[in-house]
Amino acid sequence: MENSIEKLRKIIEKSTNIVFFGGAGVSTESGIPDFRGKDGLYHLKYKYPPEEILGIDFFLNNTEEFYQFYKDKMNSLEYQPSITHYKLTKLEQSGKLKAIITQNIDGLHQKAGSKNVYELHGSIMRNYCMECNHFYDAKHVFESRGVPKCKCGGIIKPDVVLYGENLDDHILLNSIKKIINADTLIVGGTSLTVSPANTLIQYFRGDNLVLINQDETPFDHIANIVIHEKIGSVFDNL
Repeated sequence: MENSIEKLRKIIEKSTNIVFFGGAGVSTESGIPDFRGKDGLYHLKYKYPPEEILGIDFFLNNTEEFYQFYKDKMNSLEYQPSITHYKLTKLEQSGKLKAIITQNIDGLHQKAGSKNVYELHGSIMRNYCMECNHFYDAKHVFESRGVPKCKCGGIIKPDVVLYGENLDDHILLNSIKKIINADTLIVGGTSLTVSPANTLIQYFRGDNLVLINQDETPFDHIANIVIHEKIGSVFDNL
């Protein structure tokens, strides 16, 4: 791993337009469980499968049961950023890192101080009334009893992309633009198997593609550097 990290360090030194694309592995080291790992949310035992609970149809038709699961398992307010979050913030502050594109909804990149964050799947930090669009923060939602309601009486929905919903076009298009213009794309903590997020890597036209993930990905064969380690260990040694 030392040789690969040294190569990565040299690439970062020479790069002027880096984009980081991250997944659940970035936040698991903060203690947040992932979805598909052996101890992930999809392996928990509930009355309904978590994949069904986190669907838009379930939210609309079983809102109370949705929020029972959501408040129990999706609250990341007490978690702190990992070494990776903080190192990415420093890289952004240096002017080299132009964007963070994340599949995570926990808001930890912003909590670490990053500014240019594109959240493909939304964020628990933003919530809105489905009737009047009034904004509510995450604390209001997680501390509410039962289904959180707006002052107008409407149901509050987290601004997260549930199964059956499309990604935000503005965020998706801007993410693609950032990747197209990057000279280095660092992908970390994601298996690159979830569509449509995994298709973004195909827009990269730069010089250096770096993949950091504990397990193999479908794109390992086209990367300049592949590191099969925990992403926190890699960034801790940079």
